[in-house]
Amino acid sequence: MRVTAQSAICLLLLSAATFMSPTACKSGHSQAIAPPVTPSAPATKPVPPTPLAVKKVELGSDTTWNPQWDEVVETAIPPEMLSTQVPRDVRRFCPRFYQMSEVDKRAYWAYFFQALAGAEAGLNPQTNVRHTEPEIAKVDDVSHQRVRSEGLLQLTYEDQQRYNCDFDWQADRHLPTHDPGKTILTPENNLKCGIRILDNQIIEQHKPIFSHTSYWSTLQPGTISYRVFVKQMKNPPAACGLRSPGHHALVFREKRE
Repeated sequence: MRVTAQSAICLLLLSAATFMSPTACKSGHSQAIAPPVTPSAPATKPVPPTPLAVKKVELGSDTTWNPQWDEVVETAIPPEMLSTQVPRDVRRFCPRFYQMSEVDKRAYWAYFFQALAGAEAGLNPQTNVRHTEPEIAKVDDVSHQRVRSEGLLQLTYEDQQRYNCDFDWQADRHLPTHDPGKTILTPENNLKCGIRILDNQIIEQHKPIFSHTSYWSTLQPGTISYRVFVKQMKNPPAACGLRSPGHHALVFREKRE
């Protein structure tokens, strides 16, 4: 059987690049390779403000929740945190979580992290605390200084190693303590790191959301900070079904304890 030059070229191409369609050789023309498809960003929706965010707006505060941070959270939530793998105690503040659409679940998580940031840092992304309590006043393995909790979710440089967070101590170490340019204080970095920490807790370790061993004391039932968190969870997205739509208002006023 006589092998033509075109047949030889086709055989060579098929053996070296299996992704090419064999129909290219049959027709005598090479097919154009389609460009890679870039995944589109997930759909998002507006998220209601927490009581603290409402109060700060009323007081004209410069340190309140930026709605753009909701979108950061909504687009960063991994698929498993939208699935039935999420622990059942999610229904404590979102009774209809398992029946909601993915976009509504993303909105719930955005509200959740807004409430967590309210309880942890008063919604101020430049907040940091150096602990003096013996049980937590240890040396940070990355900075080699006494642990300091920083940013919206009060995280540490050690979290970069533990959860692969986008913190850079070498870049931050020469900046002022409250410099917004620090990688650990950047809201996007801080919030995405928090998502990874919670994902590790509830998906990888199969623990409840509200656990006595949670990373944050604000998610540990029975603590004072947990009660602060609960106060901020009073206005979740209406799709959660926590209350009637008539109570889903932005004018909710936080009661004094």
